Amino acid sequence: MKIGLSTYSLLGALKSGEMTVLDAITWIAENGGEHMEIVPYGFTLVDNPELADAVREKAKEAGIELSNYSMPANFVQPDEASFEAEMARMKEHVDLVHRLGMKHMRHDVTAFTIEKEQMTIAWFEESLPLIVKGSRIIADYAAQYGITTTIENHGFSVQASDRVQRVLQAVDRPNFKTTLDVGNFMCVDENPVIGVMKNLPYASLVHFKDFYFRSFDENPGGGDWFRTSNGNYLRGAIVGHGEIPLRRIIKLIKGYGYDGNITVEFEGMEECKSASRIAMDNLRALWQEA
Repeated sequence: MKIGLSTYSLLGALKSGEMTVLDAITWIAENGGEHMEIVPYGFTLVDNPELADAVREKAKEAGIELSNYSMPANFVQPDEASFEAEMARMKEHVDLVHRLGMKHMRHDVTAFTIEKEQMTIAWFEESLPLIVKGSRIIADYAAQYGITTTIENHGFSVQASDRVQRVLQAVDRPNFKTTLDVGNFMCVDENPVIGVMKNLPYASLVHFKDFYFRSFDENPGGGDWFRTSNGNYLRGAIVGHGEIPLRRIIKLIKGYGYDGNITVEFEGMEECKSASRIAMDNLRALWQEA
């Protein structure tokens, strides 16, 4: 088991210019991270092969693995031309993952910002053929490089554990699995312990985050709160500071025998570097305690 950090956790520093993605590699290595997950926000690599090569070499120099490449995608397109354009775009990113020397990527299958109607089971079932078609095309394309492609419980439409399993079973590819985020089940008001329990058998990567929770009828006021699919309030927290029962979840994961990479994600209001450092330290301590 190796604990690492998503570059998304350092988004504040990346967006402000305080830190480049190359700086992030050094920072993660110096602060206890054993791998780095690439989330191309605050920088891009697919249109910058020189930077991509520099990232690959910098990670080797720092002695950390480039563990996963996470990107947005939307396979539910209005027409065939738009769908094919999305497939072509996705394949460019798969080629990039190969260039980086990586063997694991995670992609969405629907837009992240969707209307309430698009969170329904009816819309999910209507959209499933396109979701499955796109996922198969990308998994098959990635297979030539030995790359595992994954969907995360993320984005409201395919976020509940049963919906993730529905897609996995319909796609039916040996290199198509799930990136299991222990916190994201809360975005659709699913008990995270149950969600983890159900989807662990399909996981090739685990994300750890934490949330503060308030009921739909207890408006918490200002701050970076967002609403769940049923109107409850969530706000990102440092791992170990929020309300997700992480000790119970870690015991489940260890008991199942998962020994792959674990990525820390920080999405809270605190300063991103100190928060990310504390989150990695907390997760390591919780893992050893469990």
